[in-house]
Amino acid sequence: MLYSPKKKTLLMVWHSRTGASQQAMQAAYGAAQRALHALESTDSAQVRSVPAAEATAEDFLLADAYLFCAPENLASLSGTMKECFDRLYYALIEQLNGRPYAAIISAGTDGHSALRQLQRICTGWRLEQACDPVIVLTNASNADEILAPKQLTSAQLASAERCGENLAALLCL
Repeated sequence: MLYSPKKKTLLMVWHSRTGASQQAMQAAYGAAQRALHALESTDSAQVRSVPAAEATAEDFLLADAYLFCAPENLASLSGTMKECFDRLYYALIEQLNGRPYAAIISAGTDGHSALRQLQRICTGWRLEQACDPVIVLTNASNADEILAPKQLTSAQLASAERCGENLAALLCL
């Protein structure tokens, strides 16, 4: 989707290794789009999705709200998502204050360490948590399970959808 500077923008920044975080982002994206249609706000609001490796400071500055979707790897954010924050953190400091965000973390058995790390970064940017974070557990606990492609359940996708709907609705207030 082409960016329109005339519209409020929900930016979804994501990274996925085995498909779980990408599926969650896609579910949130679709739900956000449907919410904007239901609220008759497609002329005033839009949703953009950018892989973390490609996200720029301009993407962040032009957005009004954010959804971060990433896996937990070794009890922290995935390297690609962390690199995105490392690359852009100081370029954006004091420029995003007060904007809403939400988080979706995919993890094998926990996810809380990656979530805390993400929340600390967002606190530093002075972002405001807009809705409860979502942790999607895949129950992968050994090397083969962890590296295997994932397929989220309908309940897990529904949690991601609610997150996308809530953020889209915030744009319409």
